[in-house]
Amino acid sequence: MLSKIISLVVISLAIGIYVLVKGKKSGHTEKKITRAKEFGFHEPVSLHPAIDPAKCIGSGACVKACPEKDILGISRGKGKLINASHCVGHGACAAACPVDAITLVFGTETRGVEIPYVTPDFETNVKGVYIAGELGGMGLIKNAITQGREAVEYIACALKSEEIKEENTYDLIIIGAGPAGIGASLSALKHKLNFLTIDQSEIGGTVFNYPRHKIVMTSPVEIPLYGKVKLRETTKEALLDLWMKIISQTGLKINTNEKMLALSPHKNGSYTIKTSKGEYRAKKVILAIGRRGTPRKLGVPGEALPKVAYRLLDPEQHQDEDILVVGGGDSAVEAAMALAGQGANRVILSYRKEAFGRIKAGNKTRLDSAIAKEALKVIFNSNVKEIREKDVKISEGEKTGFIKNDYVYIFAGGELPNEFLKSIGIKIEKKFGTA
Repeated sequence: MLSKIISLVVISLAIGIYVLVKGKKSGHTEKKITRAKEFGFHEPVSLHPAIDPAKCIGSGACVKACPEKDILGISRGKGKLINASHCVGHGACAAACPVDAITLVFGTETRGVEIPYVTPDFETNVKGVYIAGELGGMGLIKNAITQGREAVEYIACALKSEEIKEENTYDLIIIGAGPAGIGASLSALKHKLNFLTIDQSEIGGTVFNYPRHKIVMTSPVEIPLYGKVKLRETTKEALLDLWMKIISQTGLKINTNEKMLALSPHKNGSYTIKTSKGEYRAKKVILAIGRRGTPRKLGVPGEALPKVAYRLLDPEQHQDEDILVVGGGDSAVEAAMALAGQGANRVILSYRKEAFGRIKAGNKTRLDSAIAKEALKVIFNSNVKEIREKDVKISEGEKTGFIKNDYVYIFAGGELPNEFLKSIGIKIEKKFGTA
């Protein structure tokens, strides 16, 4: 009898400890969700996991498999999204789930995500114009490279059966030199196509705009003319160095700082691409320009320094640093507050006008509270004049001075790609939680 009582006590204690631990984890997850909502990181912006609560058993396999931090968590025995806007669509969570409770989807039931229409061979509804990489919703580096490579393989086959013969006409023009554009360019080089690659900025695409030392999560991928690259975790600098090494070894040529301005079709099926530096003719076009549009730059000296970024991906990477955030919209305010909430960061928010006039009421309330607590500083009527390695030259009214600085985040708006896509006839579909 005594042994049975002891057994029951042990079992009860085990159950109690299990429930206590689960409750504690649930509390941590819910706090993270609340924080993510406060800073605008809870809503997904592209491909992300949708968890079926009826199937989910709360094993936590998805949380462990995710290469990013705090995208998923467990609360009340079920998987939940936390910082959904940081999801890169890796898909490791879905593969790891033991009961198939996770599906990768675009958008939510209440918030649609606009994605350009593409066929299985990456061709849009505009014949001869293809889309690869982040613009089509695939932000993961491995997926983007693979899509660029595969799109060119389809194009190489299509060109063999077509009869477009013109002088001074490229087989293919690739717009964008990020992972998808580089993958496509190397594949075009491999297939000996007559092609041209241009990028409005520098080689690297979205990666180039990451903060300095930002860890980029990726996975093994086959790169044409180079071989398999096994990267589970790397930095912005290391990845950019890899691109440059591959470009040097393969002899790949890319026209940087050349922006596409217009794309016009011809009756025979070819296209004229007008850029900031000239005009070109091509039989096929791949758009590998990313989804986030062209960030509007300040146009000041030093803006090309690696400490400058146009998007905040991970506030937690900053601890005890001097950070300048530039902008007056919700993105700038939310980024400044997120950075101010990390470690002992010293954050300054610079805005060229005398007051915020277009931010959400909730953000205004939280910002006022943060200012009152001296968690961050706001400088109105200010403009950045120069960005240097260890400081920033900034004007405030008629005064000009230097502030100590480690990082600069610029949120000055941008030119979104969807309007451009529509202008050339590409169909845009709105996805509401579509797999």
